[in-house]
Amino acid sequence: MIIAKSDKGLLTALQDNCRSSSNDLAARANMSSATCWRKLKSLEEVGIITGYRAVLDREKLGYNVCAFTHVSVERQSNEIVENIEKELIKHPSIMECYTATGDADFVLRVIAKDMNDYDQFLNNFIFKLEGVTHVRSNITLRELKQTTRVPV
Repeated sequence: MIIAKSDKGLLTALQDNCRSSSNDLAARANMSSATCWRKLKSLEEVGIITGYRAVLDREKLGYNVCAFTHVSVERQSNEIVENIEKELIKHPSIMECYTATGDADFVLRVIAKDMNDYDQFLNNFIFKLEGVTHVRSNITLRELKQTTRVPV
């Protein structure tokens, strides 16, 4: 999809601070408030803007472990794979979930309070999913970059 230059300015301003008033966003994007409001609604309707969120500091909330969990599954049945997908999507400790090529079928970004909490996540959830054949974890040491910002 081709994005107009004025829309790019609006999206950049919105990503800088989504709590800005429409007047502030309009000024930063060099457009009138009415135009700004119409463009925001249009960008929401076409699905470019999918929501507005607060970004929380996981460590300040006690989630000190971040792991990338690689999950391989049996490909015997679409029903089994669909069930795994549904369960992964529902679990609150899974921050991101991707289907992937390579060694794993799914790559998850998981947060946990500590290693014991992560161990319980694996034993009480992942290992109990029907069809899971292999799990490999990479535990992060430091987070160098984490953003929700998309280049426009």
